[in-house]
Amino acid sequence: MKLNLKWQVLLAVLAIGLVVALVLLRQRPADVSGVVVSGVAPAADCGTPSPVSGGVFVEGMVGAPRFLNPLLSDPYPVDREIVDLLFDGLTRYDAEGNLVPALAESWSVSEDGRTVRFTLRPDAVWHDGEPVTAEDVAFTYSLMQDEAFPGLSGLKLLWQAVTIRQEDERTIVFELDEPYAPFLEATTRGILPAHHLEGVTAASLPEATINRQPVGTGPFMVAPDQDWQRTHRLRLLPNPDYWAGGTQIDAVEIRFYPDETSMLQALVDGELHGVNGISPVALPVAASIPDLRLFTSPAPRYSALLFNLTDSGFTGLQDVSVRQALAYGLDRDLLVDRVLNGQAVPLEGPYLPVSWAYNPVLLTPYATNLISATTRLDEAGWILPEGQTVRQQDETLFQVRLLALNQPTAQAVAAEIGRQWGEIGVAVLVETADSLTEFRQMLAERAFDVALVDIAPPVDPDLYDFWSQEAIVRGQNYAGWNHQRASEALEKGRQVWDVAERRPFYDTFLRFYMRELPALTLYQQVYTYGMSNSVHNAEIGLVVRPRDRFATFADWFLLFREATTDCE
Repeated sequence: MKLNLKWQVLLAVLAIGLVVALVLLRQRPADVSGVVVSGVAPAADCGTPSPVSGGVFVEGMVGAPRFLNPLLSDPYPVDREIVDLLFDGLTRYDAEGNLVPALAESWSVSEDGRTVRFTLRPDAVWHDGEPVTAEDVAFTYSLMQDEAFPGLSGLKLLWQAVTIRQEDERTIVFELDEPYAPFLEATTRGILPAHHLEGVTAASLPEATINRQPVGTGPFMVAPDQDWQRTHRLRLLPNPDYWAGGTQIDAVEIRFYPDETSMLQALVDGELHGVNGISPVALPVAASIPDLRLFTSPAPRYSALLFNLTDSGFTGLQDVSVRQALAYGLDRDLLVDRVLNGQAVPLEGPYLPVSWAYNPVLLTPYATNLISATTRLDEAGWILPEGQTVRQQDETLFQVRLLALNQPTAQAVAAEIGRQWGEIGVAVLVETADSLTEFRQMLAERAFDVALVDIAPPVDPDLYDFWSQEAIVRGQNYAGWNHQRASEALEKGRQVWDVAERRPFYDTFLRFYMRELPALTLYQQVYTYGMSNSVHNAEIGLVVRPRDRFATFADWFLLFREATTDCE
């Protein structure tokens, strides 16, 4: 889906473009025997360029990976992006949110719901040509059972409750203590090759060579002798077992940049063919670059405001009518237009529209209503004294700490929220976390009143680890929402396998969630990819997972043979 900017934005973009990029010089290597060239193809009226195999597609990305390992990549966005290109799990989700086979050929669940049996594909092979076996699966998941496993603690807790049994070379069995429907999503995690990890333990996994020279089963494989930590470049080769019909382009090289400004400058300088993940605030600059096409797609994540309902937060937020007032006092459409250049999708509630638990009938649309906002605040005892700009109750000012990551888009969104809430008499102090690690720590310590968070919800609608009572202590219920009936609904919903049986429990949870409003969803994010016109026959559609941007990679080409056609 191509970008559709409003005409007002386009006028601004054109003005910016005259300053930012007067001339974009595309890489155009010398002609091979005067025929084969790269760059922008001749006009269609003069003939169609004939593809010639060869060339390297160069993509820019902000940040740098730490571990090219599916067991260690969760906390690091760049790691997750690249790992998805390299590894497969037993299963995967398709664009409609359905679980489908990947390395597994099929699976079944026992009648008591406690045993899940997978049969592997007979043709599955690693990048080095060795067959994928049940031993690889058992080895991978057993690493997460080890007490010394250095990855996310939630993974360890999950897998320590599972008994893994290898029946034969192609059959792996998981025995659960009790029925647990979200378990199937855990099987989408990438599998590691046991024969490349001999002698590696869970404790030594971060130092393993495979983190730097990974061997997987995905559509791309790491080229030999890569030192991306030093060069800030990673070359990937198309996996011939995945691209059965071959590709026109020889390789993909990912280059890592410290920030978006330097990445876009590299694009202007002709060093890149594509840029992965353009932020909304950088969109006008990107749109002004000549010969750059922008592709947009709804992203599988959303932004929300998390209210701290514990005693460590602003006590006024414990009143649901106050939280509703803040929701009515926020013009989310204006926020999206003003800060995100229109690049976001309206959304209510904790589920994305692709989830089977998404039920629009049960969603409360908190559309902007300043009268409702001010009335609720007045009734809750937060009065705006004459001549003052901040509401107060007795001697307490209505002033909240808004926690946001030190990142351009997050800071711009936080500033706009502060401006809008200021108009209804709520003072906002934006507090900044300089890193994801610091941000997560402040969430865990509940060192905030309101937090601006980006959420990539699980495809399975189980939100027990986010909103249950237990998750207040051992989970990610950072809001501290303590609601027994909502928690019970989440617990029961994970104990049955059939969707029809699970749905009523999640409907119950959703009713309480929308009524109590422990968090306010702002919008569903939009993913934007920029690609130079020097890449021919390239299209990017819906991007649900990182590898989806290369779904049509086999059709792309950089080199072509110019046709000698009389334009007249």
